Amino acid sequence: MTPVVQKWPDDSLERRAYDAVAGVPVVEDNDRNRLGYHIYLYLKGELASIEEALHIAQPRMHCSKDDAIRMITSSISAARGDTQTP
Repeated sequence: MTPVVQKWPDDSLERRAYDAVAGVPVVEDNDRNRLGYHIYLYLKGELASIEEALHIAQPRMHCSKDDAIRMITSSISAARGDTQTP
């Protein structure tokens, strides 16, 4: 029997955080999950910046840190419907 995975509501911080990192090319899914969790902490106000979230999560990525920050920032801004930095 396969366990059922429930998705977060579309307007939740968790959904926004994990959607924001979905496009970041990483080595393993766990790298993306760890990064998503730390972006969630950033959105909650527990971390000061996306840079800090990346530093703490230490995801193994197939892109530069600056590219990942751009991707995440762009995704968060698009989810908000604005063009300013979060």
